[in-house]
Amino acid sequence: MLPWIPLAPPSAFNLFRPLCETFPLDKSGIAGNFREMKELEEGSELKLDFTKLQKIAKTDSQVVPVVVQDADSHEVLVVAYANQQALDRTLKTGTATFWSTSRNELWIKGATSGDTLQIVDIRVNCEQNSLLYLVRMLGGGVCHTKDAHGHTRKTCYYRSLKDGKLNFLEGQTPS
Repeated sequence: MLPWIPLAPPSAFNLFRPLCETFPLDKSGIAGNFREMKELEEGSELKLDFTKLQKIAKTDSQVVPVVVQDADSHEVLVVAYANQQALDRTLKTGTATFWSTSRNELWIKGATSGDTLQIVDIRVNCEQNSLLYLVRMLGGGVCHTKDAHGHTRKTCYYRSLKDGKLNFLEGQTPS
């Protein structure tokens, strides 16, 4: 397992920022953004972020979407983004690497969790504006969220949309 190494300049993030600045406390004393994120990731209410691409565009990041698919089951695991640096590292190491559009830094999948994605094949779409990584998982899963047993979820697509509500797939209820 490779160690996590921040590849963004120190000015890009503040390691010493107090937690209350990162996650402002609400009236209950619980970090408000943390609770909102938990509801987003584990709730049953549909709250799609239709502004995601606008947010990426504002960062001036030159990225393409990457669909990550299990090479054997063909299940879609995650949609991420890659810039030239991430693609070059993926090609060099054979391990899926992305560009984090929220942190503006290289994201080496599995560097901290151990759940790496071994590249089997990389495909380019007809317009050369997106990639498909066919991978084999080396570890528990892809998603940063956990199921009811505390295990990393295999895919980030663990809920289904029916009648306007999100429903957890079998075995994927929240922890």
